[in-house]
Amino acid sequence: MKSFASDNYAGVLPEVMKALMEANIEHAGSYGNDELTKNTVDLFRRVFDAELDVHFVFNGTGANVLSISAATQSYHAVLCADISHIYNDESSAPETFTGCRFFPLPTNENGKLEIETVRQRLIRKGDLHFPQIKMLSLTQSTEYGSVYTAEELTAFGNLCREHDLYFHMDGSRFFNATASLACGLKDISTKVGVDILSLGGTKLGMMFGEAVVVFNKKLSEHLNYKHKQVMQLASKTRFIAAQYQALLKDELWRKTALHANNMAQQLAQGLKPFAQIKITRPVSANVVFATIPLSWNEALTQQFPFYVWREDINEVRLMCAWDTSENDIDLFIKAVENLSGN
Repeated sequence: MKSFASDNYAGVLPEVMKALMEANIEHAGSYGNDELTKNTVDLFRRVFDAELDVHFVFNGTGANVLSISAATQSYHAVLCADISHIYNDESSAPETFTGCRFFPLPTNENGKLEIETVRQRLIRKGDLHFPQIKMLSLTQSTEYGSVYTAEELTAFGNLCREHDLYFHMDGSRFFNATASLACGLKDISTKVGVDILSLGGTKLGMMFGEAVVVFNKKLSEHLNYKHKQVMQLASKTRFIAAQYQALLKDELWRKTALHANNMAQQLAQGLKPFAQIKITRPVSANVVFATIPLSWNEALTQQFPFYVWREDINEVRLMCAWDTSENDIDLFIKAVENLSGN
């Protein structure tokens, strides 16, 4: 049974599984001291067009904790969206490991932070009675599936430099955002002033692992030690690196992300004719948000699991993955049709 609950529910891309098997043949150095990992880091540098560093980690929370801790002290504060994953869905891990205060800022109706909202929160610099704001964290694509454009990100990057802030991007679905914008990976990272990127791979079809991509060399000095300190240094790093190598080679990431995005578009189009359903957010990446009759939830989730995002209005999240098929979409639409009485 396929699910619309999360792209984390999907299995592993065949190309990624093949890369894991190939990395499993011979012995290799541990903790990233192997040729496969080194070659993958070189591949990152080529596709992002930057002299960056890469730290491979186990999971998304680990990537965000490592990114934030590398750029902050415990008396610092982080600005983030009030719906952000680091504020809502990573328990208290970011605060516990970094010691920072997290200030949640209201987003617009599409789940995006606006620059004036951020600017108005840049207060009390130098006031020892107030946590000093040191980082802005944006999610790309956002928790509502919206996508920041290169122009929007450039404005945020300029604001960060103006106020001596580090610019962090939580990119758990960064590949989907890039595919949606039909641009290159560097166009919404290297070129817009991002200092450090939590780059997701699991949601795109990897088995496990994420990457912390460091563009700002000031952050590299302590990162090796932080990597170990936050318990995210894998002894067999090559198995994470091999998966990213498969994704980045020949832009497999783009083909995969575009497919998931296109399935979301097809799903949204299929739901629009039903009077009982309202698409609540623009569909930019690989997710559809919609309000449906509460009485439909049980019957639908028995066939196609999904999450209720806002219980007060029964807004549901329907997430498409790399293995979502047109047939899956058709079956879901058919189930909706049966419930609607059309």
